Amino acid sequence: MRFLLILDRVENPASANALLACRLAGELLTAGHEVHLLELWDGRTAPPAPPEGAVQHTLAFADERLMNTALENGAKGGTPVPLRLLRLAVHPTAVAAAFRQLVLHAPRRTVDSRREIQRLDARYHFDAVCAVCAPYRAAFALETARIGGKKLLWQLDPYASNRDYVAPGGFAREGQLLDAVDVAFITPQALPDYEGGPLSGWRSKIHVLGFPVLLPMAAPTPHTGLRCVFCGSLYPTVREPDFALELFSRLNDPQLTLTMAGGGWQRFASAEEKARAVLGERFVCPGPLPPSDAAALEADADVLLSLGNFYDNQMPSKLFSYFGSGKPVLHLAVSETDPTLPYLARYPLALVLHQQDGATLVVLERLRRWLDQTRGQRLPYAQVAALYPAFTPGHVAQDFLAALG
Repeated sequence: MRFLLILDRVENPASANALLACRLAGELLTAGHEVHLLELWDGRTAPPAPPEGAVQHTLAFADERLMNTALENGAKGGTPVPLRLLRLAVHPTAVAAAFRQLVLHAPRRTVDSRREIQRLDARYHFDAVCAVCAPYRAAFALETARIGGKKLLWQLDPYASNRDYVAPGGFAREGQLLDAVDVAFITPQALPDYEGGPLSGWRSKIHVLGFPVLLPMAAPTPHTGLRCVFCGSLYPTVREPDFALELFSRLNDPQLTLTMAGGGWQRFASAEEKARAVLGERFVCPGPLPPSDAAALEADADVLLSLGNFYDNQMPSKLFSYFGSGKPVLHLAVSETDPTLPYLARYPLALVLHQQDGATLVVLERLRRWLDQTRGQRLPYAQVAALYPAFTPGHVAQDFLAALG
C-alpha cells in the first residue's frame, strides 16, 4: 500500500507525535509498503531526515510561528493583550496569518495543507492519507480534501476532551471530523469517550492503537553516583514539577543527581530556584533538547522519572519508552484515576508515589529504600516486550494495517 502521513511540527519542532509517526512509517516501510511524509514546519527548524526509504515533502509556516510567538499562543495570563498586538504588528506576515485565522477562520496552515494533500494525491494516488494529531490543523485540512484513498485520523492527543484548552466547536466539531474520515485511531485512555461518552455514535470507526515506543535502550556509560532523569515538557495544571522538586530536595541524597530536561519551566521558576538552593549542582535543568540529546540523557540514567498528568484522559507515551529501557521507573502520580497506574503495576522495577501523600518521612524512607534495592538492576527487553506487546512498533504497525481491512 502507498501511504501519506501528515506531521505537524509548527508549534514544536521536536514533536513527540511526529517522532511516533516516523517510527510507524519505518515499520510500514520494513513491511514493504511505500510511505510519504508531509511535514508542516515552522520555517526555522527544518524537519529531521525521514526514515530510510520514505519520501519527504515539506510546507513551511514561518508566518504562523511568528504569530504564535507574538500572541503567546493565546494563553491566559502572560503579557497584556495590547503588548502582544504590538509585537504582532512588527511582522506583516504574522498579521496576515492572524487575520486569516481569527477573522476569516481560514488558517493558512489548513488551507495550504489541504491544497498540498490534493496535489500529492493527484500525483501519487495514495491508498490512505493519515493526519497525525495533535495539532489538528492537518486533520481539518484532510477533512475536506478531495482524494481517492481512505482518510485516516491518528489522535495521539484528544480534541474536544483535551482539558488544558477549549477546543473550538467541542464534541460536535469532533463528530463532524469523524464523519469525514474512514478510520480513526485513539490511545487506550481515550476509549471512554466512545463507550458511553459523547462520541459513542462513532465507535464503529474507532480503533485503539498503542504508542510505538517500546524499544530497547543502550546500556549507560560507566559513571559514579546515581542519575535520575526526566525528559518532557511542563504545563500548568497538566504536568507540574513541584512534587518532584520537593521530594528530591527533602531527600537531598549527596550521591544523586536530578536532571529535568524540557520546556515550560518559565511558569515554575520559583520552585526551580528553591530546589537549586538545596541541591546546587546536583539539580540540572538544561531546557528543551533535540530528541537525540534527550535519548542520550535517558540512556545514561540509572532511574527514569515519570510525572503523572492531572487529567485521566491523557497518558504520556514517554512512560512506555522508559519501560523499554528495563530500568527502574519512579512515577509521581497526582490523580487516583491516573491511567498509567495499571501499566505501572505490572512493571517489576516501578515505584509509584502519590502527591497527596506528600514528601513525608515515611515516603522519603520508602523512596530511599527503593533506590537502594533497585540500583543497577535492569529487566531484559524481551521480558518487558512480553508485558506490553501492544506498544512495540512492530505490533502497532500490524494493528494499524489490520484496521484498514
